[in-house]
Amino acid sequence: MNGDFDNPLLVFAVSILVLWLAARVGSFVAARRSLAEEEREDFSLIVAAVLTLLGLLIGFSFSMATSRYDQRKNYEEAEANAIGTELVRTDLLPSADAAKVRALIRDYLDQRVLFYTARDREQLRQINARTARLQSALWSAILPPAAAQPNPVVALAVSGMNDVLNAQGYTQAAWWNRIPHAAWGLMVIIAICCNLLVGYGMRSANKEAVLLLVLPLVVSIAFFLIADIDSPRGGLVRVAPQNLLSLSGSLPAH
Repeated sequence: MNGDFDNPLLVFAVSILVLWLAARVGSFVAARRSLAEEEREDFSLIVAAVLTLLGLLIGFSFSMATSRYDQRKNYEEAEANAIGTELVRTDLLPSADAAKVRALIRDYLDQRVLFYTARDREQLRQINARTARLQSALWSAILPPAAAQPNPVVALAVSGMNDVLNAQGYTQAAWWNRIPHAAWGLMVIIAICCNLLVGYGMRSANKEAVLLLVLPLVVSIAFFLIADIDSPRGGLVRVAPQNLLSLSGSLPAH
């Protein structure tokens, strides 16, 4: 999902090229039909309005990206807490069942750490497949003692396992929750219109080449930052599994 925006550098390169070309097109049109002096005041008002709209859209999109990033961080913390709690609750199970469940949880914890650090799609598919198998094994391992001793104490361990499995689903949903393509499309269209208008409104051709690059560069940097924060795996700003790693490091050796 949203694979087109998983490479922020590509977003930056395409953005600056498209927006610069839009500004050049506007300048080309102006060279053949320039604005009259009495039209410039109204034209400046239109340019200011469109630029303001673009700024608002960029601001809203940045806010959407940061809120989704915060959501991914919160679910990583919640997942580590759920796994840590269930590890403690395994003491409520019979010793043989508890040892089996603990071993499975250790393997499951390793897969959850790999989920956050993987960037290759094939590796991610393998991690997801192993995670699904471990989830089934964990649930199957806790059912026999729960059926043999249906009491409130064992029910705590079952409830904790349910939280572990649910936490993974919430995490996955948060990683799929990205800025919609429609929002990106609207932002790009407004940005192209802004650069067309700025190019068309140029008065002097002496420094035109440099000036026409300013707005495309600034907007492309903004697009790069939004795409970087919004991309869970492709960007520089990513959620590190700090809580999961801390929990893994606190476990005694096998």
